[in-house]
Amino acid sequence: MIKSTGIVRRMDELGRVVIPMELRNQFKIVEKDPIEIFVDGSSIVLRKYEPNCIFCGSTKDLYEYNDKLICSKCAEKISDLKSKEEKK
Repeated sequence: MIKSTGIVRRMDELGRVVIPMELRNQFKIVEKDPIEIFVDGSSIVLRKYEPNCIFCGSTKDLYEYNDKLICSKCAEKISDLKSKEEKK
């Protein structure tokens, strides 16, 4: 559900919009933080970027493998699959 903040900002000539300090503080967004941009129907959604597992989307216990992030739970499931295949 989308909740209105009552805050309105104008886009500048370069297409930039300032995110109000109150919202940046609420979502712990600081200068240089990456922001993801999504489209949901006719809405534009901004979200602070958090690296996540390519399989389940988890943001905890991540490992990098071939430039991709995989969480420990998914890595364990993959390992279990590999073990089952080797037993055949």
